[in-house]
Amino acid sequence: MSLRIYGNRQLKTLPGKETRPTSGRVREAIFNIWQGKIGGCHWLDLCAGTGSMGAEALCREAFSVTGIEQSSRACAVIQENWRHLANAEQKIQVLRGDVRDWLPKLSGQQFERIYFDPPYASGLYQPVLEAIAHYELLDPNGEIAVEHSTHDYTPTVIAAWEICREKVYGNTAVTFYRIRE
Repeated sequence: MSLRIYGNRQLKTLPGKETRPTSGRVREAIFNIWQGKIGGCHWLDLCAGTGSMGAEALCREAFSVTGIEQSSRACAVIQENWRHLANAEQKIQVLRGDVRDWLPKLSGQQFERIYFDPPYASGLYQPVLEAIAHYELLDPNGEIAVEHSTHDYTPTVIAAWEICREKVYGNTAVTFYRIRE
């Protein structure tokens, strides 16, 4: 299977259902919402899957893109795709393993844009969002977009954050958080 992103660029993907790519409709909507805020940003792609969101960020001139993915096969594909797309000034990093183990290791870094798309029934939403808040990984002017099912997600409450928008695309929804002003 192949996947096309911004600029009609083609990405390699894994066969089968090991990863669930963010639909083209949702990807386009996210980047339209964040239009003008990707260039020069530090992007964090959690549960990166196919790496399509990080790839889109690279195509839109993100300064750095860091992805965390559990699957070693997916990480190899992401690394190859991102290397192909990144220019000489862009920094890419693909980290293999459990997102909960990697977040403390990113302490001291901040990201203007974080995209979080775990397997919907994984139970990762609350612990990961709490870790992002605890380790202060979100830039004060940044936002987090959390992709989830429209059926089984209760928005996570983080004391220092607020929900700034929620969007629904069929059976998929995205909840956006930012640091409370």
